[in-house]
Amino acid sequence: MNNSGTFAKLRPLSLLRQLSNCSDSTCLQALSNSVSWSIYLEQGKITYATHSVEPFDRLERHLRRLSHQIPLLTSEIRVQVRLMFESDSHSQLIEDESNSRSHPPEYQAISWLVSQQHLHSTQAAVLIQELVKEVIESFLLIKEGNYELTEPLSKMPKICRLDVDKILERCQLRLQNWQAFVPQISSPYQRPYLLINSKLEEKDLPNLQPDLTNWMKGFSLCHLAAILNQDEIQLARSLYPYILKGGIILHEPDPPFDKLPKIFQERSLFSKLITELVDSKEKLNNTVNFYPEISEENIAPVQPLPQISDPPKESFQEPTISNNINPASQRVTAATVTAQKVQKIVSVDDSPTILKEISYFLENENFSVVTINDPLKAVLSIIRHKPDLILLDLNMLGIDGYELCRIIRNNSIFKHTPIIFVTGSKGIIDKVKAKLVGASGYLTKPFTRTELLKIVFMHLA
Repeated sequence: MNNSGTFAKLRPLSLLRQLSNCSDSTCLQALSNSVSWSIYLEQGKITYATHSVEPFDRLERHLRRLSHQIPLLTSEIRVQVRLMFESDSHSQLIEDESNSRSHPPEYQAISWLVSQQHLHSTQAAVLIQELVKEVIESFLLIKEGNYELTEPLSKMPKICRLDVDKILERCQLRLQNWQAFVPQISSPYQRPYLLINSKLEEKDLPNLQPDLTNWMKGFSLCHLAAILNQDEIQLARSLYPYILKGGIILHEPDPPFDKLPKIFQERSLFSKLITELVDSKEKLNNTVNFYPEISEENIAPVQPLPQISDPPKESFQEPTISNNINPASQRVTAATVTAQKVQKIVSVDDSPTILKEISYFLENENFSVVTINDPLKAVLSIIRHKPDLILLDLNMLGIDGYELCRIIRNNSIFKHTPIIFVTGSKGIIDKVKAKLVGASGYLTKPFTRTELLKIVFMHLA
């Protein structure tokens, strides 16, 4: 088989099937519509797969689901992992760079979770299986692109080996299920908005989960599913009748998710993909099961992971999505559906414009917002209001955000209160310093309503 080519001559499915019959180890790298896929194979088995669109966002969604079964996988651990391993142009906190520089950073994160006993190797194998399925599902939808086979990373620690045929069977089932919603739903990254109009009466709203209606504010189907601990297809199935009635509209995926291939809208193309798949000897259960028990025929165990050096334990924000929100007159707010506890948020910033924007974004979302424009008086005001979350500008006159954060953290009342830095540039954040003073994450200016809502929700959920 050639070491490179185009998908016009060799379809993704055919290529994967050929590689599964090879005894060599390789990395299949593909490029289509500016998105790159990397699929690592060892002796015909998949050891990992990733693509370039927000890999840590993908990891966080699956870790969030897994955390419902694993008490040790706390939100603090999840945000810590992202800060440690999500690389940027300013810093890299992994100590053993010679051993890990070329590895997918989210795979490094999983390996570290195992080495630090936050995940058992069996749980990590199931996590990798779910990540691989999501990546392969999008990979199979490539219609045009280039690929090449490269040498595998010899030092990459192996957690599991996945049977290619089993992965393809599961992807086949999911693609068949998604096809039932075409053309109304063409991507799991489309963003649903709930409308009240003549086609959807308010009396019909109780049929939808209150939590779902509360957070249908620009999150994609994938992200809503992670928030609600549902499968994306289950969620799409519950929303589909409202989409058909016009009560829910779908906006296109936000960048960079709009670069991923869409579900085939031409049934002939989809049928061709399905017929290329070998018929499964056993029918897969149509019931979705998050992180099912590992089958020996599906996941082969490997040797225990080598110890990975422990970087400083730091904090990071949950993943964010940028998008524009529908006008307030077209949205159903939390108060429309269900009464919830009003949570208090304090915003400290010496810019009246930023404070006004934050108040506008949050006060219509069942939050009580207290704004403070004098950082020197912030501590006493924060103690008086006892907020559930604090938004803190990093660069203010008189006192910087690092020092103010340290002072707030020294008060036992706010030991576990989320403190989010608001900054004009991600790159200027000193991650080590942020960790030392107890920051929980950061929000980059300028931000949209959904970016603000998302980080607030992720830290208050």
